[in-house]
Amino acid sequence: MNREQAAEIHEYLLDAAYAIDEARAAILALDQHDRGEFTAALETVVTALHSELLRGIYDRFPDLIPFREFPAITSALRWDQVRIPPSVSEADIDSILFSVMEWQWRKMALVVGMAYGRCKELGLPISDEVLAARIQVLVKSERLEAQGDLRRWRHSEVRLKG
Repeated sequence: MNREQAAEIHEYLLDAAYAIDEARAAILALDQHDRGEFTAALETVVTALHSELLRGIYDRFPDLIPFREFPAITSALRWDQVRIPPSVSEADIDSILFSVMEWQWRKMALVVGMAYGRCKELGLPISDEVLAARIQVLVKSERLEAQGDLRRWRHSEVRLKG
């Protein structure tokens, strides 16, 4: 296999990795019983893809490595799946999120982490995934701007709408 052939195969494998990650996110939305049927089989495929196929290409052609870590979905939780405690309102969550936002682009992971820390300080029982789901709603309602797939926290960015 020459570099050109490896590059072509690499592109197909990355497409497959993204598709598998999307499938994983969809599976996580299933109930526990249904999820169990797919989880082990999917992990077998993921392991083969990353440990054997992609690793084989990267061992021979290290310049094809596009990033240190595959930009996997960090959370597939959607706002319509969230049930916040009665003691916390959407406005409370929005206030915390806006308090850690800036006009400059920031990694989604950083924003979620800072907001989560603020929730802890205030004693609010809000998870990092709930905060990420709320950020997605704020982006859709055009109160925030985003770059990238916000489900992939390390590989997306948000900022105040400006």
